[in-house]
Amino acid sequence: MSARDRILGRIRAAQGKAPVASPQERAVVASYIGARAPGPCPSLDWDPAVRFRERVLALSSTYEDVGAIEDAPRAVAHYLRGQALPLTAVCWPELSSLPWQEAGLVVETRAARGDDLVGITGAYCAIAETGTLMLLSGPHTPAAASLLPETHIAIMRADRLVGTMEDAWRLLRAESGAPPRAVNFVSGPSRTADIEQTLTLGAHGPYRVHVVLVR
Repeated sequence: MSARDRILGRIRAAQGKAPVASPQERAVVASYIGARAPGPCPSLDWDPAVRFRERVLALSSTYEDVGAIEDAPRAVAHYLRGQALPLTAVCWPELSSLPWQEAGLVVETRAARGDDLVGITGAYCAIAETGTLMLLSGPHTPAAASLLPETHIAIMRADRLVGTMEDAWRLLRAESGAPPRAVNFVSGPSRTADIEQTLTLGAHGPYRVHVVLVR
């Protein structure tokens, strides 16, 4: 049992309920969510891929298209060399079989540590309207790879682009049912303007976010 399960169990006990929700309770909640009408949305009269690229660049990220997933390592290497960044990185397990070595990169498959400077991840989906990446936590998608390194590189498949935030949550509910422990949204590099309203990048996370979109 996880800490979350224990906390929720205590809350349910205080409500006089069993420690774990019954199938009937879950069905009621799912029915309630499914019956809710979507709220008003802006006009979506744009091409999702074009809009996504525009928003990514507007958020101070960088962007590159590739034709196939096997081309991603060369794109990553080109970006790192162009920025004079280290050619070593950590990546998610789902990306471990890509030809990193052929591209001149040394990439380890593990969660990031404090001394790792480049983290390479995928993304569950991306929101075209805002240029936002949606990442789910889990044993095969360690959140540290996108949060600890100074440079976060996300390899994103074009068929995982959705229009709006509402679409992203709808996709997660349809494919996964219950959400994971954490859902992280990445909208460009970390930033703050807390000190004298001066924008500073990399205050609470990566200084750089580079998106490689696989068409």
